[in-house]
Amino acid sequence: MSTKELNAIIILMFSKKLKITLIFLGDIAILYGSLTLTLLIRYGQANFYDSFGAHLKPFSVIFILWILILYLSDLYSDKFLKNNLETARIFSISIAINIFLSVAAFYAFEPFFQLTPKTNLLIFSLIFGVGGYFWRIILSKFFIAKGIQKQVLIIGASPIISFIIEHLKNNPQTGYNIKLWIKEPLSEKKFPELSANIIDNKIETIITESHIKKDSSAAKIIYRLLPLGIQIIDLADFYELLFQKVPLKELEETWFIEQITTSRKLYEIAKRFLDIVLSLILNIIFLPLTIGIAFLIKFTSSGPIIYKQERIGKNDKPFILYKFRTMKINHSGPLWTAEKDVRLTFVGKILRYTHLDEIPQLYNILKGSISLIGPRPERSELAKHYSQLPYYEIRHIIKPGLTGWAQLNYKPSSSLEEAQEKLQYDIYYVKNRSLFLDFLIILKTIKYIFISHQ
Repeated sequence: MSTKELNAIIILMFSKKLKITLIFLGDIAILYGSLTLTLLIRYGQANFYDSFGAHLKPFSVIFILWILILYLSDLYSDKFLKNNLETARIFSISIAINIFLSVAAFYAFEPFFQLTPKTNLLIFSLIFGVGGYFWRIILSKFFIAKGIQKQVLIIGASPIISFIIEHLKNNPQTGYNIKLWIKEPLSEKKFPELSANIIDNKIETIITESHIKKDSSAAKIIYRLLPLGIQIIDLADFYELLFQKVPLKELEETWFIEQITTSRKLYEIAKRFLDIVLSLILNIIFLPLTIGIAFLIKFTSSGPIIYKQERIGKNDKPFILYKFRTMKINHSGPLWTAEKDVRLTFVGKILRYTHLDEIPQLYNILKGSISLIGPRPERSELAKHYSQLPYYEIRHIIKPGLTGWAQLNYKPSSSLEEAQEKLQYDIYYVKNRSLFLDFLIILKTIKYIFISHQ
């Protein structure tokens, strides 16, 4: 990746961080502004300062909870910077959850807070709900205003370009507007026309397929555009930044040689340490639940409590994965579990729905056969079936995990086509794996289990 491309990607990432920062700072201001307005409505100016002093400390603690729930609900993502029903729905659900948790916190910690507001909390929540929602709408209009969006030229004929253009058209808050699209090969004789179009349309960014840059004549033409201050971004990198997955159909083996690191020693040591610590803590937390589930399985269906199954791990090595048994014994059937699978026991259905059948895998983490975060290990039969997918073996250069990027961003695969889509997220994780991304996956997993699990 060239320095120019790297700078363009950094600018895109900075743009996203700037948006998140603005949303966050706005929420902080609206939280305290809503509290101020609530107390003025309730007590008037005469008693405002006394009431504000009494409410400031407890509400400041509650605000941390509110910000966390908003974050877990993805409301600091630019995809919610638009006025639609989905934004309103998610925002309303988050406010409702925050009200419930705030009531619980005020009553649980009454000796510390020294107040249990009911009417004030309701008024505050209504004011913040309206203010927080419209703050996002205002920011959306600000970001798509003239001069905020970068004008983009795309060079290439890849099928995913149409998909990217449609996505940017429907999501103007991303900050990019496709102004020109050149499908035919670049030629020297058309350079004056090309440079004139770039100047006239105020093009700031060129997105191009990697093979075009490898063509010497096309590369020379693109090089001559650099003095115009144009940023050059590879199509695969731009796709990855937009969708947090890699465009497998567009990649060649050279991309993997350049982009995939097979070993990151310091990261792997730190990750293994965290795996051991967190799995020990979770084992202690879940111990009463583990005992209860074991009794339920034992007394509601015949067969073992723990189900053992061979899965494929790092470097294609098989290992035994442990789960609570959710199916009737001696039942064979399809490789994929259907939504209303007759093989599931009554307790098994509950365990599958809540993912509590995964608890015994904490032992797998302690053993080191899997990590807390990574691509989900597949059954040997499925792994063999999926091996026909291009680049499938790349997901096996790292340890599999209890939860992963693909699981959070795509539904469970029930076909080879869906497995290929899911593989794009797995390879994104392999390429970008870090402690920061692992922490983000943990937060998103908590959100999925407690907020958005369906």
